[in-house]
Order: sequence, then C-alpha cells, then structure tokens
Amino acid sequence: MAIVIDMPKLSDTMEEGVIAKWNVKEGDDVQSGDIIAEVETDKATMEVEVFDSGKILKIFVKEGDAVPLGGKMAIVGEEGEDISDMLGDEKAEEQPAEKEDKPAEKETEGSAETAPEPQAPEPAPPAEKATGTEHLKASPLAKKMAREQGIELSGVTGSGPHGRIVKKDIEEYEAPAARQPAIAKRPEKDEDVPVSQMRKVIAKRLAESKFGSPHFYETIDIDMKKAVEARTSINAGGEVKISFNDFVVKACAMALRMHPKVNSSWMGDSMRRHAAIHVAVAVAVEEGLLTPVIRDTDLKGFAQVSAETKELAGKAREKKLQPEEWEGSTFTVSNLGMYGIEEFTAIINPPNACILAVGAIRDVPVIENGNIVAGKRMKVTLSSDHRIVDGATSAQFLNTVRNLLENPVNMLV
Repeated sequence: MAIVIDMPKLSDTMEEGVIAKWNVKEGDDVQSGDIIAEVETDKATMEVEVFDSGKILKIFVKEGDAVPLGGKMAIVGEEGEDISDMLGDEKAEEQPAEKEDKPAEKETEGSAETAPEPQAPEPAPPAEKATGTEHLKASPLAKKMAREQGIELSGVTGSGPHGRIVKKDIEEYEAPAARQPAIAKRPEKDEDVPVSQMRKVIAKRLAESKFGSPHFYETIDIDMKKAVEARTSINAGGEVKISFNDFVVKACAMALRMHPKVNSSWMGDSMRRHAAIHVAVAVAVEEGLLTPVIRDTDLKGFAQVSAETKELAGKAREKKLQPEEWEGSTFTVSNLGMYGIEEFTAIINPPNACILAVGAIRDVPVIENGNIVAGKRMKVTLSSDHRIVDGATSAQFLNTVRNLLENPVNMLV
C-alpha cells in the first residue's frame, strides 16, 4: 500500500522546511530507516528517514523548495501501484501544462517532452559541471555557497569528517587572486535575497521579545587583569584551552545561583524560578544567530564548559545541532569582543529573563594607588525583562559577575 511522506516537525519552532538535498530519486528502492532527504529547518539541517520499505513512486518537490508542516514530500509504495488518487492537485496542475506544451512539440521535434536525452546535462548548475562537485564530499550548504561565490570545490580542502567540505571551509577559502587587496566591485543592480527559515524565525522571535518584553539595560566595567593572568596560567599547562568567554559563562552561572530571580521566565500569570542553570551561548552563523545550551553550567568546571562550547559552536555553524542542544536555556551570553566591539546591548532570548552582552577587553590607562598604570578592562551590559527583574536585582547580579571575574580564583573552588 502506497504511503505519503509528509514534512515532519523537526524543531519546536518549525513552520516549514526547505529540501536541502534528496538522497533518492523516483524509481529508487528504499528500506525502512533509510535517510531519504536532508531538510533545512529554522535551527539546523535535519535528516528525514522513511519508515516503510518500497519504491519511491513520486517526489513532489525539488531541492531548494520550501514545504509546510504536513506538506507532501514523496510517495513510497509498490512498483506499478496506482497512486492517482494520492496526487490530488498535483495531477490536475500537470494536465494543463502538457496541453500547453503540445504546440511546441509540432514546432520543435527536439523538445524536452519528445526527446529527454539531449536535455539531460541541462539541470546541472554551471559550477557543478565545471568542477565535478558531485564526486566531492561536501555539505549541501557548502555546495550552495560555492555556487553562489563561483568557487571550485576541487580547490577547497575539507576540514570535516573524512575530508568533507563544510561551510567553514568555504568561508575561509581564499582564491589566489583574492589575496591581493582590491576595491570591491559595485553591484550592477539591487538584489532581493530569499529569507531562510532560520532568519524568518529569528526575526519573529526577536521582534516578539523586543516589543513584547519591556527591556532595560545596565552596564558595568570590569577589571580583567587577574582573569588575563589566570587564563594564561591555565592554558600553559592544560590540554583544553580556555577562552575569556568561558570565564564569563562560568561567572554568570555561579552568579545565577546567588541571584535566582535572574534565572527566571515570564509565564503570563506567574514567574518561573528555574532550579537548574542552563546557559546559552550565542553563535553567529550565516543566516543569523543560534544559541546552543550548556546544561547545568554551574556544576561544570572551566575545561568542561570550554569543551562543550567549542563542540556546540561547531555543530551550530554546520547546522548539525539537535533540538535538545538548543532548547531549555535559562540565561544567555552574547560576546562580540572578538570583533572589536567594546560595548553593545542585546535583545533578550525568550523565555529568558536576561541576556549579557560582552565587549572586547581594552588596554586602557587606569589609576592604582595614585599612579597611572596599564590596565585591562571589559564592559558588559545586562538586558533585563522588567516584568521579572528590577534594576536593583540586575545591579546586584552584575556586581557578583564582576567580583568573580576580578577574582577568578573564587571560580575554581
């Protein structure tokens, strides 16, 4: 009996999915458990498996097409099985197109309808034909980026498993001619860029957060001299390299334990004080921002926080995060210090009560014991939902974070 494969719900906020890649074509045999497609959701690229063995009798959508939740993707059944009653509008839409093509058949004998073989090379994108990318191991996103940027994948070294070319490899690729400084060429005309599923959801959620939650902001300047010394000492003898962001994440987790009001969510007619502390770390990806979660952050040491952050950030950039890795945060840290940004405000990541925006560590002159000496300072800004957190509570939380970062030895006990 033929079965329709519908678009499944692959994330909690998903409304539609984009077919990133088909692993099968019409006429292929499949077994239960086979991965038939890769689908781009608002959070990651997920795999879709088939639960019934049979033959792919119909594929409704092409790679790159968006399919709403519950929308038809394909039909699996027995060879020769009548599926006309399952095609629905698809069959009705095909008939007028065939009638319109008939006059063309009389005019040109070499049309696609009468002679499909000569047309076979046409669907292959120019970049694919020139480089033979179909024989290279590359993620669908990497192939798409390479086509858009005119990059030959044969010249790119893959850093993924088994030499697979991933998004990062395309981003970091430099053609020989591109190494020389050049003035960017001005586009000839405006370009309308399609909005990805991820960007749609980011826009919706942040607009709801910004205009639905009354934000207020508090900034504090932190002396990072001892943190810089501690990091240098830790990294000199450890296998895991600790970043300054790891210090901030750990400090926030410990401060949340002391200020449970900040570790809360607005539930409409109540406020939920979370028992566990799960800190999300904002990661920049091509389509926007993802926030993978380090669970029970307050119970983990620097090495574990660092290792998990690196692993989750890598998955986020390759769109391999699973739902359990991005859901359930109680607080978020967003760091733009690596871009040289000294101070900024961030929009709260719902349903969190607060988000901490972290700036760059600055070399500045400071006064110590009446003398001007070289100092290292870092500004952080806490965005708070005023329905949950008051100004004094936010200030107390920030002071605790500052005290921990200015005395990092207290985070080691």
